[in-house]
Amino acid sequence: MGDEADRDDVRRVLDGDVEAFEGIVRRWQGPLVNLAWRFTRDRGRAEDLAQEAFLKIYRNLAHWRGEGVFSTWLFAVATNVYRSALRRTPLLTLPEDHTALLPAETDLERDAVARDEQAAVRRALAALPARYREALVLFYFHEMDIPAASKSLGVPEGTIKARLSRGREMLRQRLAGRVLGPATAEGR
Repeated sequence: MGDEADRDDVRRVLDGDVEAFEGIVRRWQGPLVNLAWRFTRDRGRAEDLAQEAFLKIYRNLAHWRGEGVFSTWLFAVATNVYRSALRRTPLLTLPEDHTALLPAETDLERDAVARDEQAAVRRALAALPARYREALVLFYFHEMDIPAASKSLGVPEGTIKARLSRGREMLRQRLAGRVLGPATAEGR
């Protein structure tokens, strides 16, 4: 249903019904903001980037050849917009999670540890070079398969596989002793 609705809306927009683009925005706004947030970790910037992506998508709608699923093309355009924006204005260092400074209650200690580990993973992921971070974000957080991630990033499937492998290894190195460190050793 989603791809049929996208194809119908694209056809209507190209036939002059600019209001049909609203259907595309309604269906894809959440996913594009979420994707941008994975790149930036800043909700406001993510919303701005998603809006910029929709503008680029609208302007280039006639360039979609109708081959494959519309969402693959849409994510490829958005990913390129986000990558370009991050090259123009790189990410600032992510702030520490201030909730870790609050006194932990006994029954909430496990949740605090989990939040701390998630924050460490987010920081490590954000510190990776863009080519590895992008592949990991699309594959793991947006659950794209190798072919879809390949199309979205405009690189061969083998390159995606290599970037995923290298990105995972870089994360393991950055997180060594951090996430699976003392808590695991103590048997928690």
